[in-house]
Amino acid sequence: MTERMGFFTDTSVCIGCKACEVACKEWNDVPDDGFVFRATSYDNTGSLGASTWRHVAFIEELSRVPAGPGQSGDGGSEGIEGWLMSSDVCKHCTHAACLDVCPTGALFRTEFGTVVVQADVCNGCGYCVPACPYGVIDRRERDGRAFKCTMCYDRQLGGLEPACAKACPTDSIQFGPLEELRTRAEERVERLHEEGRPQARLYGASPGDGVGGAGAFFLLLADPEVYGLPPDPVVTTRDLPTMWRWAAGAALSLVGAVAVSFLGRG
Repeated sequence: MTERMGFFTDTSVCIGCKACEVACKEWNDVPDDGFVFRATSYDNTGSLGASTWRHVAFIEELSRVPAGPGQSGDGGSEGIEGWLMSSDVCKHCTHAACLDVCPTGALFRTEFGTVVVQADVCNGCGYCVPACPYGVIDRRERDGRAFKCTMCYDRQLGGLEPACAKACPTDSIQFGPLEELRTRAEERVERLHEEGRPQARLYGASPGDGVGGAGAFFLLLADPEVYGLPPDPVVTTRDLPTMWRWAAGAALSLVGAVAVSFLGRG
């Protein structure tokens, strides 16, 4: 494997332009999401899925607006105080449960340390969908196969950066060697703290977390839950070896009991 590559998404400079979403769709020939107006936000894509490999979330920070003169009751209303914007993507986990459960080898780890789905090998079983602790991977309704971000594997093979990072006008999405990105991200957090933004934190950058560290990690300005991210993600297949041992023990016990019953009859 060559040097592991990754994404560092700095949400503090994301402007919500969705250039990354468009670039991803254009380069990877990803179909439309249905053009659904959700009426809940300025964000019309909603979430990551088989046809949304990059998703820019628009998160309204609401505050109570005091009641004006003559208003009855407790008065007031909720108003938008600010915005949190973040371009979400597959995390390319170090310990990827989707890889563990794929029965056909459609999911594989590349020489760059990323996790990619081979659409021509996928049989549409869907085992990978519930295995992902982030709810990233999904099956496309039109043909049943699973799809997700590839971190533009084909572009990396040609020495190019992924389309989303190339298109980002503010460098919110940064691509490069993972260890270099982690160092850069830590320095960025320190700078934000010095500037009076103590809520800045990294998400998915630690190799000691439940998935062994993410290949695509984030700088957040609020708790992970605000962005729709699990606060303590864990690789969903971590207990499989123990479960199989218990199952094997139970099977052996059953076989032993049946053998004893037959011997007793003799």
